[in-house]
Amino acid sequence: MHISFMEKLGLGLLITAWLIYGGHNVGNMLVHADEGDVEALLLATEEDDGGATQVAEVEVDMATLLASADPAAGEKVFKKCASCHAFEAGAGNKVGPNLWGIVGREVAAAGGFEYSEALSSVGGTWTPERLAEFLESPKDFAPGNKMTFRGLSKAEQRAEVVVYLQTAN
Repeated sequence: MHISFMEKLGLGLLITAWLIYGGHNVGNMLVHADEGDVEALLLATEEDDGGATQVAEVEVDMATLLASADPAAGEKVFKKCASCHAFEAGAGNKVGPNLWGIVGREVAAAGGFEYSEALSSVGGTWTPERLAEFLESPKDFAPGNKMTFRGLSKAEQRAEVVVYLQTAN
């Protein structure tokens, strides 16, 4: 049986694609890492009884992240928010309320915006930590609120956005 050049080339490309795809999947099974997730760092510690390894989870608190967060980076992340929220003194509301001066403001208190009952019933003020909690998952923070944004999964990004929002205070 005679195999033509084009058949050899096609077979070679197919085998190469399988190797790349398979190698990628095998690599993901062997090593799983979420880049940039500083919310929980995994540290390996050895047991004294027989050398078995345990994994301990260490939480990095939001206050630490807020202290080192870069507002310029937060401004870039905030672009995800800008389609629904204004961030300018005196600007009107969009689909969501104007976020100018939100840090330290009462929850659900932006003038001229009709908040959901879920968010209106939360009460209190927007502290940096509370804003970070809201930005992680708005639906979990106030179930039934109108915000459709799923949230920012990376604690580092939440801290950056909060520090950026604080520039308006």
